[in-house]
Amino acid sequence: MNHPKAIVHLDRLARNYKILSNSVNGKRIMAVVKANAYGHGAIECSKTLEDKGCDFFSVFTVEEAKELRSAGLKSDILILSKLEKESIQTAIDNDLIVNISSIDDLDSIISFLEKNGLSPRFHMKIETGMNRLGFDLSDISLSIGKLLDYKNLNCEGIYTHYATSDEGDLSYAHLQRKRFEQALKIANEMGYTFKYKHISNSGGLLNELSSNTNLLRLGILLYGIYPSKEVEKKYVLEPVLEFKAPIVDYRKTQKGAMVSYGGLYTTKKDTTIGIIQCGFADGFPRPWFEKGYVFYNGKSFKIAGRVCMDQFMVDFENEIPKIGDEVLIYGSDGKDCISVETIANAINTSPYTITTALKKRTNWVFKK
Repeated sequence: MNHPKAIVHLDRLARNYKILSNSVNGKRIMAVVKANAYGHGAIECSKTLEDKGCDFFSVFTVEEAKELRSAGLKSDILILSKLEKESIQTAIDNDLIVNISSIDDLDSIISFLEKNGLSPRFHMKIETGMNRLGFDLSDISLSIGKLLDYKNLNCEGIYTHYATSDEGDLSYAHLQRKRFEQALKIANEMGYTFKYKHISNSGGLLNELSSNTNLLRLGILLYGIYPSKEVEKKYVLEPVLEFKAPIVDYRKTQKGAMVSYGGLYTTKKDTTIGIIQCGFADGFPRPWFEKGYVFYNGKSFKIAGRVCMDQFMVDFENEIPKIGDEVLIYGSDGKDCISVETIANAINTSPYTITTALKKRTNWVFKK
């Protein structure tokens, strides 16, 4: 069938995990597999990582967590979204760890404990500068007091999230780390200790911002992608995802022919225009057409004109493409490579937005 194809190299994922786990000085790694493992396939990636020794995962929603449990995943799973009171029993039934980020959340857990005699496992998220979810520092003492009062509360961890850990100026990240350490100090002085403390995402690991913690949340690095152009590429990682699409037709055009919407691309000579069955509705990063190219038969060819919803065109020049062959949009097929970072930098976006944009019409192929 003529659909785009996402080829997920699970062997590369396993190798990336081994490289990263060997570099974290014995700290436990939490593999972030939310949003379908950043477009890579959450179930397959999680199973591969679990087989290689990873025993902690995080997702965003209860539904994502239940999907992993239904697929047989045995490891710890932290849900990062705002606590939903109606999902507390589900979390207990499926041995899931929920996130609490306010006094109201904590009170909901206490209320459930008082009514049912059970507490879900949970981590406390602290607001240190993202201004998203999290306990304010002014609420830490009250929160710790409640944890001390209710001995059967199953609080296992405390964490926060960096806003700028993958950028060149780390001053704000250092401020966030200082605020997080203030929260830890308050808890320590009150006589409360946490099993897990985590602050670093991929950028935090690369910029060595994970001191005084014992758990690392790694997402995009596991998939062989660096989070921004401002971080040092410390590890030799392999891109796990290879995105391709089929050539469904081609036509001969004369010099001066306009291609695609708006006529922004005009052929400079007589040439061959190939039609590729993949568009922005499939997750193709549309702005990439201005500087973009694809690989075919070991050579790069320029994208011709605006990307359409379902198709885009390529200027194959003197090459006559074979209908049914595929072009490489991004990733590595072993001989050619277009990194997600290259595209992200060219169109001034984040690598995260590219891989997570893949849509249902794409066929996922998992290679072990």
